[in-house]
Amino acid sequence: MRALLTTMTLAAAAAAPLASAQTLTMAKALDSPHYDAQRTTWSPTSDVTHMIQDTLVALDWDGKTPVPLLAKSWTVSPDGKLYTFKLRDDVQFCSGKKFTAADVVYSFNRQKDPATRAPYAWRAGKIKELRAPDPYTVEYELSEPYSELLVQLAMYNNAIQNKDSVEALGKDYGIKGIDGTGPWCWVSWTPRTELVLKRHDAYKWGPSMYKNPGPVKFEKLVIKIIPEESSRLAAMMSGNFDLTQHFPTQFIAQAKKSPVLNVVEAKPNFALNYYGMKTTRPLMSDKRVREAMNIAINRAEIVQAVTFGEAEPAYTYIHPDALDFAPSTKGIIKEDVARANRLLDEAGWTKRDKDGIRMKDGVRLAPIVYIPQVTVFPLIAQAIQGQLRKVGIDWQITALDSTIMPARLTSQDFDLWTVTVPYLSAGELMNFYFDSSQMPVPNRMNWKDAATDEAIRLGRTALTEADRAKGNQRAQEIVMGEHLWIPVMNGRMYLVTNKKLKGTRAHALFGYSWYKGLDAYR
Repeated sequence: MRALLTTMTLAAAAAAPLASAQTLTMAKALDSPHYDAQRTTWSPTSDVTHMIQDTLVALDWDGKTPVPLLAKSWTVSPDGKLYTFKLRDDVQFCSGKKFTAADVVYSFNRQKDPATRAPYAWRAGKIKELRAPDPYTVEYELSEPYSELLVQLAMYNNAIQNKDSVEALGKDYGIKGIDGTGPWCWVSWTPRTELVLKRHDAYKWGPSMYKNPGPVKFEKLVIKIIPEESSRLAAMMSGNFDLTQHFPTQFIAQAKKSPVLNVVEAKPNFALNYYGMKTTRPLMSDKRVREAMNIAINRAEIVQAVTFGEAEPAYTYIHPDALDFAPSTKGIIKEDVARANRLLDEAGWTKRDKDGIRMKDGVRLAPIVYIPQVTVFPLIAQAIQGQLRKVGIDWQITALDSTIMPARLTSQDFDLWTVTVPYLSAGELMNFYFDSSQMPVPNRMNWKDAATDEAIRLGRTALTEADRAKGNQRAQEIVMGEHLWIPVMNGRMYLVTNKKLKGTRAHALFGYSWYKGLDAYR
């Protein structure tokens, strides 16, 4: 114990930021390859860009109700294809440029431009045309209805960009800077080390979910990238940092008892840790092999060992409390080692090598698995690896730095990968991951199925809640029946702060509980 405390003390000293009364300090586990929100799915981008950039609407604390932000009001046509947004006329970018409808039109046209390669462009719906009939009105016309448009417009990829900044920085946009209308402004970024933001003094248009419309009460925000669990733990326990969204889950119970820390859980929060299987790879092409891996693991044992119970085992892709969950998918995944062995035998993996690993036609059943080398991902992967060896499967785990993993996942040279995906509804997860138009990223399973696509389309374009639910639930039944993912656990999300920091509340928007921080003070 003395050695652990000594290690924690040294780690805290090494990680300690240069703090002052007017500086807010955050400890963060993951960095991003860049901070151009339109060009990435990587969630470590979202919390930073939400602080620097605003969206047309925000989501209230309930995680499902759109509230005005840059758009002060909107109307929707009866056919669900035309949204007319009335914009605020008192907004400006960090650069001082005045915000108008032209910025909205530019931002969404940039996102839907194939040259941008925006993986989350679908969140903006199938845009037919954007028009600005006057400087503070936007006509947002879709080619087909999108049942979740307003909710999705709150996502970070739909933040409004400044054309001048994008064009001035070119390939360095999101690396050397970004401009936005948010409460914080970009100062500097040292990759894998530190981000520095400053207060946007003109900001006064925060969403109604905050008591303070702006500006924030701190002059500066320093975000330190600290991948090591022990270092983040030590930094927070010693009081060197104000907040973190990445407090080590296995120590949450201790944090709740700490005299210096305050722990707030984000609710509602849907965040699934899963392993996806690339169906076009030889080892993953047989559904029997996929199902065998799905049912051979003991999720409850993994959750307890890795998180000390601060998560719940996941047996479905969609949480039962989420919008449009399909009750019919309960029971598709049943842990059954005996059946897993039978399925592998039926699939022809009957021979074993000297280590007990199954073989077929001289090939070992040893799939390549990509994981992020941070937080609990290695522990989860190792636990599953040990359990699967008992049925003759030998996972070959490759741990990758979080800043390079997104690029590596664009390749086809692996069999499985893992992330924890935050989502707001069944329709969002189905549309994003399983529609064939999303191949090869983020549909890394390379799943192409007409019935799946049609079910997703029905849910996406529905004009009634009943039709939306029907389509989304049918899509769940199909993809779960094919065992395209191994759901492992539904995570909990916490915002851990120093007790000296007041006015904080956890938000569950895309896996980051710190949204804009307008009410925080010390």
